[in-house]
This record gives sequence, C-alpha cells and structure tokens, in this order.
Amino acid sequence: MSDKAKTPALDDVSKQIIEMLQRDGRRPYADIGRAVGLSEAAVRQRVQRLTDAGVIQIVAVTDPRQMGFSRMAMIGIRTSGDPREVAEAVKEFDEIAYLVVTLGTFDVLAEAVCESDEDLLELVATRVRAIPGVEHTECLIYAGLHKDFYNWGTR
Repeated sequence: MSDKAKTPALDDVSKQIIEMLQRDGRRPYADIGRAVGLSEAAVRQRVQRLTDAGVIQIVAVTDPRQMGFSRMAMIGIRTSGDPREVAEAVKEFDEIAYLVVTLGTFDVLAEAVCESDEDLLELVATRVRAIPGVEHTECLIYAGLHKDFYNWGTR
C-alpha cells in the first residue's frame, strides 16, 4: 500500500485545523471548532484521526541550546549500495533529530544535536563511519540558528 493510500483526504476544514494548531498547538478545540464551524468533539476526532494517520504531531518544540545541546550539525553521508540501509542504521542514534535520503551530492543527510564537540566527534568518527556502506562523511557544523519554524501551512 502506498503512502497516499494511508493518508486521509485533507479537506479545507482539516487544513484550517492544522494551520491553527501550527500557530498554537495548545489552542482549545472549542476555539478551533468555533472558527471552522464544528463542535469541540468533532475537532477532537479530526485531530485524533490526523495524529493516528501520522499527518500531524503535537509536540513541544525546544531550543536545543537552552536544553544543554550546544553543538548542532548536518552530517552529509555518501554510501555504497542502498542508502536506505545506511539511513535505517543512522536513525537509531539518539543524537539524530532529522534524517533524509537524498538524490544529490550526499546520499543521506542527518541532523545531529549533541551536547558538545566531543560528543559530535564520537558520533561521526566512531559510530556513523562504522556503519557498513558508509564511504564518506562531511560534517557541517551550525554556527548559528536563524530560523526554525514549523508553521509553514498546508498550501
């Protein structure tokens, strides 16, 4: 079954609900219901269906630096063979916050959030490079975080 077959259809009301939750994930369902013309219970059911289907997550987004993670980096990985196999191994590391398989210069991009430079070095040099199929890594250390938003809408 394809991903599209699993994803519920997003009508205009569901998109409005998603956009409101992107702006404020704690907004009361009653307020959302008034804005979109549904009852609080109907909004709760829609949000639950969207959450169960993996369309949305409602989480607290933190600033890693304020949580004690002073080193963030994007790790570019070139592989031999199927990059999805490398990605499956990399996703098991707790330090990895974001992971994608790409079709460009790198086969896999992994965003790492670490407590220190030493922790980042240990992650890349000892664990990532030890994964079968990893041929090359390039670490792009973040010098500053200038935009980190999740309210890009439903378009």
